[in-house]
Amino acid sequence: MKKYLLAAAALVAAAVIAAPSAVGAPTETATAETATASQPTAPAPAPAAAAPTKAAPVKAVAPAPNPVRTVRPGGRVDAGKGYTVWLTREGKHWTGPDGYENFRSVVDGNIDRSEPGVSHQSEGDATGVFHSGLYYGTRHVGRVELTDAEGDTTVATLLALPGRPDWGVWYAHTGPSEGNRGGSIGVALYDRAGKLLAELPGFDFPAAGS
Repeated sequence: MKKYLLAAAALVAAAVIAAPSAVGAPTETATAETATASQPTAPAPAPAAAAPTKAAPVKAVAPAPNPVRTVRPGGRVDAGKGYTVWLTREGKHWTGPDGYENFRSVVDGNIDRSEPGVSHQSEGDATGVFHSGLYYGTRHVGRVELTDAEGDTTVATLLALPGRPDWGVWYAHTGPSEGNRGGSIGVALYDRAGKLLAELPGFDFPAAGS
C-alpha cells in the first residue's frame, strides 16, 4: 500500500515540475511575435525638392546710336582724299586738294531754317567726287543719303556743333562722274525714324553741243 502511495506522489510531483515548461513556452513565443509586429515602419523618404528655375536675364535694349558727330567750332575734320571740313556759328567751311577755302553760310538768309532742307555742293575729277552740303530745319536728323543714276546709294557723314543746333554739315565720296552725261546724284534727308524730310532730285546735264 505504501508502494502505491509513493508512486502516486511521484507522478503528481513530475506533473507539477513539467507544467511551467509547457505553459511558459507559448507565452514567450507570443511575446516575441507581439514585439516583432509592433516595430515601427520607417517612413518613405520624401521626394527631393526640384531646384528653382532661374529666370533668364532680360537684356536692356541699347538706344540707337546718334548718327551725328559733334565737333567744336573751328575744329578741322579730315574728310578724306585731301578734303577738310569744319564748322563755325556762321556755317560750313571746307578745303580740297587745291587748298582753296570755300564757305556756305547758314545766317545770310539764303536758306530757310524754319523747315527741313538740304543743300549740295560737289567737286572732283577722274579719281572721284567729293560731295558736301548743309542739312537744316531739324534737330532729329537720321541720315543724309546720296543716290546715283543707277540707284546705288551712299550714306553721308554728319557733323554738328554742340548744343543740338537745327543745322549741320554732311559729306561723302562717290566714284568719278561720267562727263556731262552722268554722275547724276540725288540727295535726301531723313529723320531718325526713317521719315523723308527733304530731297534734291538728281538730274543729268545735257551733253556738250546739244
